[in-house]
Amino acid sequence: MTVTSCAEVVSTKLQRIAELASRHRVLTTLAHHVDVTWLHEAYRRTRKGGAVGVDRQTASEYAADLEGNLRSLHERFRNGTYRAPPVRRVHIPKGDGRKTRPIGIPTFEDKVLQRAVAMVLEPIYEQDFLDCSYGFRPGRSAHQALEALQKGLWRMHGGWVVEVDIERFFDTLDHPHLRAMLDRRMKDGVLRRVIHKWLKAGVLEDGRVKHPESGSPQGGVISPLLANIYLHEVMDTWFERDVRPRLQGRCFMVRYADDMVVVCEQEGDARKLLEVLPKRFGRYGLRLHPDKTRLVRFPRPSLRGPGDGIRPGSFNFLGFTHHWGKSRRGCWIVQRKTAKDRFTRALRRIRDWCRGHRHWSLDAQHRALSQKLQGHYGYYGITGNARALVCFHFQVERAWRAWLDRRAWKARMTWERFNRLLQRYPLPPARVVHSIYRPSAKPTA
Repeated sequence: MTVTSCAEVVSTKLQRIAELASRHRVLTTLAHHVDVTWLHEAYRRTRKGGAVGVDRQTASEYAADLEGNLRSLHERFRNGTYRAPPVRRVHIPKGDGRKTRPIGIPTFEDKVLQRAVAMVLEPIYEQDFLDCSYGFRPGRSAHQALEALQKGLWRMHGGWVVEVDIERFFDTLDHPHLRAMLDRRMKDGVLRRVIHKWLKAGVLEDGRVKHPESGSPQGGVISPLLANIYLHEVMDTWFERDVRPRLQGRCFMVRYADDMVVVCEQEGDARKLLEVLPKRFGRYGLRLHPDKTRLVRFPRPSLRGPGDGIRPGSFNFLGFTHHWGKSRRGCWIVQRKTAKDRFTRALRRIRDWCRGHRHWSLDAQHRALSQKLQGHYGYYGITGNARALVCFHFQVERAWRAWLDRRAWKARMTWERFNRLLQRYPLPPARVVHSIYRPSAKPTA
């Protein structure tokens, strides 16, 4: 079966699942949709260049006998003999790089099956998820969440922002509560059994396999969907059903996975919410970070200056610092710039790469650095952030020149010589990709 025909068959099944989910509250038979054709489509949607799991099998090795591997996977999934392997834990820099974030890397076959199960569950829970949720959902992105936050702040002329930070969310996600949430929508025994196996698969770290009693490995394909199901119940529906009707002023929430902010028009509402949030999350086994969960005064300043002598604060969301600033016409607008810790971390990675690859040919270094800059512009290239983009571009040039200068003691890379090199190997200039004045476009070299 061709790729196109597989996609068409799966698309028809997805529409059927969505129709059933809209008519019936609880679905009991879903596993029959996951056949070999479904697994082929799941394989196509699975990222091929990711890190390998505990079995060290790459995507190309798995594809060497793709049909046989998928048929074997389908048989083990169907009869319940599939054994979820432990995830390989690695640590990546977090924030400014001083702390690390644990990431769990499944095997490639496990990724394919997790993708297949996620494809079944998505059309079901998309019927329930609210508009305030943007993370890891079809047709939604981080930039849409940022746009919704900015427009909401403009409509309310600012307000009081509650930054909500869940401490070690993916490590503390409570399994009994998650099973109860899944029961309300889906009771297929085959799917529930394999999800239970993933939750109990264990983590391989420092040569030892540990079996935590809570959590879902951050890095697994199924984990973002499970996180959305969990926080939909813990935060989204609770906020819309119980909190919003009891507040005196206007308010709204924007959530991207476990990152969320709530904006209240009145200070009293924000303080009441901040007081009750720890109790709400504690009820579901979660704990808010005591330092990062905070209340930020964020009203729009007066054109004559702050009337009470207190300047509005700023807050971070999805890698951007939000603050009030003046437009070219002199009006107060919500501006966004690359958060300091994200800027520092991205630049540190560039410097480390330049140091480790300074002996590569100039052509290879130029291609790699160009791709890294384009990726940076692809996320941080938003309206109002041009200054940070230009600064980052300049710092990348400085880092490249500094490490080229250390390649040899005799031929020093002076700035004069480096400027001539840039004429032959120019790095992509800073560019706003996500503009509020024009449709998004991909950066080009």
